[in-house]
Amino acid sequence: MEQAGTDRVRGLVVAIDGPSGSGKSTVSRRVAAELGLAYLDTGAMYRAATWWCLRRGVALTDTGAVAAAVRDMPLVMVTDPAGPRVVCDGEDITDATRASALSAVVSQVATNLEVRAELCRLQRAEIEAEATGAPGSRSAGRGIVAEGRDITTVVAPDADVRILLIADERARLARRARELHGTADAATIEATRDEVVRRDADDSTVSRFMTAADGVTTVDTSAFGVEETFAAVLAVVRGASTRPAARGER
Repeated sequence: MEQAGTDRVRGLVVAIDGPSGSGKSTVSRRVAAELGLAYLDTGAMYRAATWWCLRRGVALTDTGAVAAAVRDMPLVMVTDPAGPRVVCDGEDITDATRASALSAVVSQVATNLEVRAELCRLQRAEIEAEATGAPGSRSAGRGIVAEGRDITTVVAPDADVRILLIADERARLARRARELHGTADAATIEATRDEVVRRDADDSTVSRFMTAADGVTTVDTSAFGVEETFAAVLAVVRGASTRPAARGER
């Protein structure tokens, strides 16, 4: 097994990618909680960056100014799967980052290549801290489940387990409609279409998350509920890794 230093086994790193509404956030949190790992929502970091730029009055169309603002962003990601939080400049902005108005413009920041490079750097640092048990790490070195765009290919291509969750468009729209509106009727599905379909189209210009790269396991969740998706992903994690954390040992 891979060593950190001379005698410390590195913790388990699980990377989960997929389009909007594929179930990656819910299942990633569940898997992290089940295995005693930290949880990182990398998409929340892009939403935090968007919030930060808007708070500072930075025009999202000014790519250079946005990148500079993000490099100065005082961001803290709370990686507890039981209660992940996003804190920026000392303010808990978790709920603010989920606002529909912010979701409508986040792709302007997420497709900024300088921003992607900076946030990828921060994401790798978070993953490394949890894998090595750095001081203050949530998992004390057991590892992390990280999910979001580019995680299986750019951010953590050497993760112990890499999974791409996919689902057909109808299933993804219905899930996001229920999440945002509490129901999935024709009106709420249509109201959700921009956030799911348009955002995926925008983000796919700079990120690959619709088809699996070499070595990435695909799990189709179109016909699955939450429990079935969780069981399928957990089975992949347990089957792909021989590390203690993947066997459920604490």
